[in-house]
Amino acid sequence: MKRALLLAGACVILAAPAFAQAQQTNPLPAAQSQAQRSQAAPQNAAPSPNTNNAPNSAGAAPSTAEFVNKAAISGLFEIRSSEIALRKRAPQDRRFAEHMIGDHERIAAQLKHIVRANHIDAQVPNKLDDEHRKMLQQLRGEKGPQFEKDYDQMQQQGHREAVSLFQAYAKNGDNSALKRWAERTLPKLQEHLSMAQKLPS
Repeated sequence: MKRALLLAGACVILAAPAFAQAQQTNPLPAAQSQAQRSQAAPQNAAPSPNTNNAPNSAGAAPSTAEFVNKAAISGLFEIRSSEIALRKRAPQDRRFAEHMIGDHERIAAQLKHIVRANHIDAQVPNKLDDEHRKMLQQLRGEKGPQFEKDYDQMQQQGHREAVSLFQAYAKNGDNSALKRWAERTLPKLQEHLSMAQKLPS
């Protein structure tokens, strides 16, 4: 009897390592099932950017009334500020100022004709707004190098804004006659900008 008990105990001891090894090589079915579910589940990836909402590099076109107003005021400021430059006899700006007066007077006349001929519901202003009146007042109070510096910088900034305005309307404007005119006028404004950037500001 004693000998039988000893043999049974020995069998249990020998079987224990084999059982443990089987446990390591064969994980529980529940754990295996859970791992498979996690691999099959879709990942929460970050949403891709919506290209339909990307900003328009050309900028949104202004309304027809806004375009007419801004185009007229911009041109009028170029004329009035250049007249001041001629009165002050700024030697480095004289030829540029004469060029601006002639070109912008023609552009202003064209704008008035298009608005009138096409019965466009927009007012063509014949006076400057407050912002540009203050800029003119500043130029009137200056002389010499300070006037030339500020006049040149105002011409560069004004023509950059005019080019952007005409580009936007030429591309996306809602009045066909004004769109065609903006397209025709844009190269002239780009030429003015190039000339203004060469001024010794």
